[in-house]
Amino acid sequence: MVSNTLFDNTEIAFSLKSDSELERAYFLFKMISKEPLVRIGTAATKFALNMHLPVEGLIRSTVFDHFCGGVNEQDCMPVVDSLYTAGVHSVLDYSVEGKEDESHFDATMEMVVNLTKFADHKDAMPFSVFKPTGFGRFKIWQKVTEKESLSEAEKEEWDRIVKRFDTVCSTGLASDIALLIDGEESWMQDAADDLCEQMMAKYNKKKAIVYNTLQCYRWDRLDYLKEQHQKAIAGGYKLGFKVVRGAYMEKENDRAKEKGYPSPICESKQATDDNFNEVMNYILDNLEDISIFVGTHNEASNYLAMEIIKEKGLFKNDERIWFGQLYGMSDHISYNMAQVGYNVAKYMPFGPVKDVMPYLIRRAEENTSVAGQTSRELTLLKKEKARRKI
Repeated sequence: MVSNTLFDNTEIAFSLKSDSELERAYFLFKMISKEPLVRIGTAATKFALNMHLPVEGLIRSTVFDHFCGGVNEQDCMPVVDSLYTAGVHSVLDYSVEGKEDESHFDATMEMVVNLTKFADHKDAMPFSVFKPTGFGRFKIWQKVTEKESLSEAEKEEWDRIVKRFDTVCSTGLASDIALLIDGEESWMQDAADDLCEQMMAKYNKKKAIVYNTLQCYRWDRLDYLKEQHQKAIAGGYKLGFKVVRGAYMEKENDRAKEKGYPSPICESKQATDDNFNEVMNYILDNLEDISIFVGTHNEASNYLAMEIIKEKGLFKNDERIWFGQLYGMSDHISYNMAQVGYNVAKYMPFGPVKDVMPYLIRRAEENTSVAGQTSRELTLLKKEKARRKI
């Protein structure tokens, strides 16, 4: 039986934080726990940045440095190296969102290619990551998903998206760096799933290089996984999946209601949890064909995964099993799991302060809606402050 007190060790969880960084973390989560403050703070931040007020230094020294690794990949390296001393790996995530022109898509692809090459021969960085909409316009993804006919110009645009995917995946294979491809909204996801499937068939001949994402708040994902498994067996290639609960629930439910179709989202939190655990269990039952990146801040799911690994007699550091949390969050999970020998990686966002703000604002708003998680962070930070007598 895996001890269910593993995540209570705050000395290990916050071993890399100085006293002042611990105080800053406590202050930030205290702010995030108050919804009106988050609303006012995000509005004020957007206004200040749009008016070019000199607030970047303040943002950098507070919320940015807590949740981000730096402004560029070199800037992140001291943080990456520091995490690696505690056995925690890093996934550098270029978190510039919301730009929709071809030059930006090419620049994002170049960034992912360069990051993948940059990670080669660095044990601390076993993965690269990108969002499908970082490589092409949302509307094109949606049209392909909905099987609408494309104009000649749109066909050329789609071909460029496919080429960007292929370029990055071939770089991953050449560098032996796995690629985590994020999941997005259901009304564009089929096109992304199909493209991920093509890339897996091409590049995952020997092991998982390309990982798609299963968002388990969608009730259809276990059936999708089983169908993909059969295709991979027939096609003679491996699968890789990052398994998460999902990040667009309100948007998904609102759109389904507005357009009058059944919601793709599970009917309850419990149903989502059950679905996540079933998907995770299925993959751990089929590791000879499927590799998994368990992306969750949920303690129960992490404990369950450790229990299954133990029951099956698998090595904790089996290269087909990874766990991941976001940088700046759930350190009690990441560092304690790494300490006892599991493969753990932190998703580490980076980019220019102003360009990363949409990501940071989204993160603050998501935290506000997950009250239990924020209060757990506060409890553990408070416990560590008491232990250090701060």
